[in-house]
Amino acid sequence: MDAKANARIGILVVSDRASRGEYEDRGGPAIQEYLSEVLTSPWDAVVEIIPDDQATIESALIRMCDDEKCCLVITTGGTGPAKRDVTPEATEAVAHKLMPGFGELMRLESLKAVPTAILSRQTAAIRTNGLIVNLPGQPKAIRECLDAVFPAIPYCIDLIGGPFIETDASRLVSFRPKKK
Repeated sequence: MDAKANARIGILVVSDRASRGEYEDRGGPAIQEYLSEVLTSPWDAVVEIIPDDQATIESALIRMCDDEKCCLVITTGGTGPAKRDVTPEATEAVAHKLMPGFGELMRLESLKAVPTAILSRQTAAIRTNGLIVNLPGQPKAIRECLDAVFPAIPYCIDLIGGPFIETDASRLVSFRPKKK
């Protein structure tokens, strides 16, 4: 990847009501705000709002990873137990590698705030040179989950061949092993 090119980050909002314009999405803007606060490297957002439909989610994830060349795709919504919540299934269907530790840590962190966090099915996966991370839909939960997992995200992106992403160390320290 061109070292001077901005990192491309997909923000995929999964919501029937928001996709129809019946509901003002707050999850996508919360992700953008978080990334603007934490990242010091230049990046461009690729944003889509789509309905809770597995085939539509799969197509959007493939497009963002393969065609748009997003090194990171953050989804919001569709991670609960309701019948239409199928974001994890779509993520797993397009994955080349599953990254279960992300979901485990996000649930552990969310359980500190709310006992129903055990109902959440967040997960993460690698597709091509992109890391996909599924988040819940509420802005407070988005921030809590990203604070928990984001320290590992830049190094994960390094390992899968993505661009070098830096964070504001006064806000969030990303982990990279010390070079010998």
